[in-house]
This record gives sequence, C-alpha cells and structure tokens, in this order.
Amino acid sequence: MITVKQVITTEDTLATVLKEKIEKHTARVGVIGLGYVGLPLAVEKGKVGFPVVGFDINDKRVDRVNAGDNYIGDVKDIELQDLVQKGVFQATTDFSRLPECDVIIICVPTPLTITRDPDISYIEASAQEIARYLRPGQLITLESTTYPGTTQEVILPLLEATGLQVGKDFFLAFSPERVDPGNKRFSTKNTSKVVGGMTPVCLEIAYTLYAQTIVNVVPVSSPAAAELTKVFENTYRAVNIALVNELMLLCDRMGLDIWEVVEAAGTKPFGIQTFYPGPGVGGHCIPIDPFYLTWKAREYDFHTRFIELAGEINVEVSYYVVNRVVRALNAENKSLKDAKVFILGVAYKKDIDDVRESPALKIMELLRKEGANLTYHDPYIPVIEPHGGSTVHLESVPLTDTALADADCVLILTDHSVIDYERVVELASVVVDTRNATKSVEQNREKIAKI
Repeated sequence: MITVKQVITTEDTLATVLKEKIEKHTARVGVIGLGYVGLPLAVEKGKVGFPVVGFDINDKRVDRVNAGDNYIGDVKDIELQDLVQKGVFQATTDFSRLPECDVIIICVPTPLTITRDPDISYIEASAQEIARYLRPGQLITLESTTYPGTTQEVILPLLEATGLQVGKDFFLAFSPERVDPGNKRFSTKNTSKVVGGMTPVCLEIAYTLYAQTIVNVVPVSSPAAAELTKVFENTYRAVNIALVNELMLLCDRMGLDIWEVVEAAGTKPFGIQTFYPGPGVGGHCIPIDPFYLTWKAREYDFHTRFIELAGEINVEVSYYVVNRVVRALNAENKSLKDAKVFILGVAYKKDIDDVRESPALKIMELLRKEGANLTYHDPYIPVIEPHGGSTVHLESVPLTDTALADADCVLILTDHSVIDYERVVELASVVVDTRNATKSVEQNREKIAKI
C-alpha cells in the first residue's frame, strides 16, 4: 500500500476548490445507478451533509426514491425518507443535470454476456453521458466491479476527448464497492475502501472524498491496482468455495459428512479460513468477477486455469444437487418425473431479497427439464421473473402444512432464518438440505438427505 501525499498546491485552483468543498461537505455528489450499491452510497453521503443527486434510467426507481420509498434492504427506510424530505437527496432521469455535481460516482451493473465475456456497456454509457456534460473541476469515480484497465482504457479516453486534461481540469479514480447485502456487522461506512487515482492529485481528492464517510480508506498506486484488488477478493472466495464444494463431492462418495469435516477443521486457530459448501455460488460478484479476470488475462497470453477450474466446479455442484434429489426420491420408490418438489429459499444467500445469479435458478431449470413439478416458498422473493439464462416464472406460495406434506421432496436451497426447520422436517416426506439448515433438528433425522 502507498500513502497519500499532499500534492495539491494553491496553484492547482480547480483541485484546491474541489477539495475544500469536499472537506466542508458542500460538494454536490451525483450517483449514477441507484441499485444495491448506488442507493446505500447516496444515503451515506447524504447523512453527513453532502447534497446528493441520484441518476438512473429507470423512472420507476427514481419515482420511488423521490417518494422516500425504500427498496434496498441495506438502507433504513427512515434515513431515506428523512434525506428526501429535507431536500438533501433527490433522484432524476435527466443526465443534463450532471454539471450541477462536483463529484460523480458510477455504480452501474457489470454483468457477463451469454458467452461469459465482460459486458461494460453500462459503464460506457455512463461515461459517455458524463463526457457530454463534463465541466472543469469535477471528480469522477467508478465503483462498478470490472477488469483491470477499464478506468484508464475505457473511461479516460472518453473524458479526455472533450479536450479537458485529467489531473488538471478534471479528476478520475476507481474505488470498488464492497457491499455485502444482509451483513449486519459490516456496512458501507465501516468497510475499508480501496481507491486508486489516475494521478497523484486525483488520488488525493478521491481519498478526501471517501474519508468523509468511511472509517478506513486504503490508497493504492493506480486505478488498475484497485480494479484488480476487487476482482481478486471475489476470485479468492470463488476458488475457496470451489475447493470445499469439490470436497463435498468426495465426501459423498466416501460416505462422510462434509459439514462435520468443515466444522472440525475450522476449530484450528491458524492456517485455515472456513468456507462452507452449497448448491452453487450466486450474487452480483462471485459468479461473475473471476470471469472478468480470466477474460483480461487472455490479452496477456495468460490462462488462469485455477480460476476457470473453480468456476467449473461451482457450476457442477448444481447438477449434483439435482442428482441428490433423484437419489432421495429413489429411496422412497419415486421418480423425479412428475414429482412434486417444494423448494425452500431461492435468494442467493440467507435473509436477503436478491435472486441475482442464484444457483436456485439453475437448479430449478434442471429439475423442470427432468419433468419435476415445482413450487417454492421464499419470504423475501415473492416472484421469480425470467432473466439471463433462466426461463423460470413462478410466484412464492405460503409455507403451509399442506404444502409441506403434499410434496414428494422438500429441497432447501437457501437457509432463511425465519423458517422453522423442525416443522419442515416433521411434515415433509423427505428433505434434501443443501445448506445444513436442519443441523439442529433432532427428530425425524432419517428424513433428511444432506449434500
């Protein structure tokens, strides 16, 4: 890591004015993208006094923000309502208002294409809008996860095409989001923030911005270093999840309990970090970010075999879950074809309302292809809409005694805390548990088939 040097002098008029505005919290902050990252960020900035303008192409989302109607679990309803009522935070679809902002933060999605290549079209579209309205004295930061080099190779040329010079007329940095939806311990404020600037002046201004609302800001030497830091963090998790998932497949062959093995190994006070197996990986980062790195590596004639193998294993376990359901039904002299499979939980992790890249979608698709009749219950996901490669379109049904008893198999894919698993096991004919949600259930354990 590096230290931030005080390089701005009184001769750097634009930089000096902007830094002073940031320190006094009078700089107007624009946030492009009001989703899982952008809305919590906008609220954090508003809470310390920055006037905030949120930009989004979704007019329904904009209307909800302006009505103080919260739709993100990590944002407190009362905090959003308070900021809107005071006029501190407002949202718009009108990008011609970008010149009003002293700071512009890009928080847009970065999905994969159907061929698993990076799709940075949302970043490019945002940068084009900023370039269209760019004025001297603005700081632009990118927070969307992307491959190393995006800030310098994609955003910088678009902005410099205006004739303005980076580090002198405008300032550019990358600072990756580190949002963990549903995490009660770590929020935007107390999660360390990595930041890399295009120039030393850019870094000093961006560091100053994030230090106003975040406890610990970690400067690095360049935007590319910050971009790689974020991709590495999620690749680390993907690889370790793949390792424990592969061990799960081995334990199944050996007749051992993977959960017992993992929990026993986790008692060692050094040399190991506990990761748990599951039905696959989901969310907005872990299934996607490693592929950004493998794609970029090919530009340097380098093949990230370890990372790609981890991706293959994490996909394979979804097929294993389907096979586990087949085996559980076979033990009851039933076939998967026409079987009633009742799925508990479709969110990508417990106690959140996010279904993006959830392994449940893949597993449901596979079960339907084999002729299973599917229903699901998730207290956080009332409807599953077709998107990406999934064609599943279902509505959550109530978790009634009848629904549990009528199912040929109850499949636990997400271990939401609000579900009474004692009751589930008592009423179900057979339960396939992919999350060890039933570990505390003492009665009727013969009904439980764990992965």
